[in-house]
Amino acid sequence: MHLPETTCLTLDFEAGVLNATLDRPDAGNALNAALIDDLIATFQAIQDDRSVRAVVLRGNGRHFCVGADLREVGHLDDGDAPRAETVAHNRRFGELLEVIDRAPQAVIVLADRAALGGGFGILCVADITIVTADIKTGMPEARLGLPAAQILPFVVSRIGAAETRRLGVTAADIHADEARRLSIAHIVVDDLDTGEAAVAAALADIRRCSPGAVAHTKRIVAAHGTADRDTQLDEGAGSFTDCLFGDEGREGIRAFLDKRLPRWAAQ
Repeated sequence: MHLPETTCLTLDFEAGVLNATLDRPDAGNALNAALIDDLIATFQAIQDDRSVRAVVLRGNGRHFCVGADLREVGHLDDGDAPRAETVAHNRRFGELLEVIDRAPQAVIVLADRAALGGGFGILCVADITIVTADIKTGMPEARLGLPAAQILPFVVSRIGAAETRRLGVTAADIHADEARRLSIAHIVVDDLDTGEAAVAAALADIRRCSPGAVAHTKRIVAAHGTADRDTQLDEGAGSFTDCLFGDEGREGIRAFLDKRLPRWAAQ
């Protein structure tokens, strides 16, 4: 595996898990162009690497991610930047959410304090989102005179159009209990230490599943609503058969019959 050189993202790969830590603590891990590029490059580098079983995203410092770097965004409106540059900068963040959302690996987020704007978007594309009880999240963009343009499609997929509209037009803060009620967060913990225990438990479960089955599962779920039901079921049957006849499916069934762990679970 060849991981990219990063400037605002700390990477550590161990025992099949890629720990990726947003590393701009003095700026609340605000998403500037460099951090966005680091994240995109990292997920692109591992997209075909099944040795990476899971990715865990964290934030260094007091906050997970306070959202877009407003100093950088404000610079785009200084009269010198062409409109096309601003469009491309905003669209780049949509590309980031897309590459995380489509990652074949399980993606876990552990977030505390603030997960706003772009940070909220990252919560909504994780497979397992763990937040601390003091979390404040949501889409405050409308308070700044802006739409949460690149985030909204992913929020709709996560919580539905009705709740997304309410949150988008009010820019309401979302705290832990509501985040769990809306399925933005799957697990709420007292503090980061408890959160790390929840991450470890989730990773233990993930390691019991084959990398290929996880990738197929995520692809089938992502296709929901993009095709008619018959097409989805036909493609699902093809995925099932490919896995059944593949090395992992054969190994999984043999392991079950032999009453032993499959190879991937022992890694």
